[in-house]
Amino acid sequence: MSKEHAYRNIKLCTKDCLCLFVCPTGATNNETGQIDFSKCIGCGACAAACPSRAITMLPNVMPAIQPKNKEVLAKIDELINKKINEIKILKYLLEKSNEEEQKLFKALIHSNTVILEDLFRESEYMIPQSNKSIELLNKLKSNPEIENTVIQLLEKFSNQ
Repeated sequence: MSKEHAYRNIKLCTKDCLCLFVCPTGATNNETGQIDFSKCIGCGACAAACPSRAITMLPNVMPAIQPKNKEVLAKIDELINKKINEIKILKYLLEKSNEEEQKLFKALIHSNTVILEDLFRESEYMIPQSNKSIELLNKLKSNPEIENTVIQLLEKFSNQ
């Protein structure tokens, strides 16, 4: 078994679909836009062929999470809440602003969003195998539209 599997970022995908032609197992699926992990052998052919660079290879087993100081995590959570509030304020100001001011507010929203993503990653919300991610997935299980996907992710991350 390969040490990696392919993952497609739907936001980057331009539907050129070269991955369909090079995948030896048919793991790429154009209808759902997802890659079937059970069929993926980790050869990387789809990632190499993808002109939009929407497919990347991810490790099957995620590295261990580095322990974090509780005080640091508390400060990160505090910063997360502040950034969320800043983005809300900036979105409000964006609606009330003229065309020239909108450019500034859009740039500030983007900047704060990037910082917020980094803070979420540092606080372990964006690390798939972290307890916080698993807790979130357990909460999402009750949504019937994504229940099967969530169960598959929980099985994958709980076994690591």
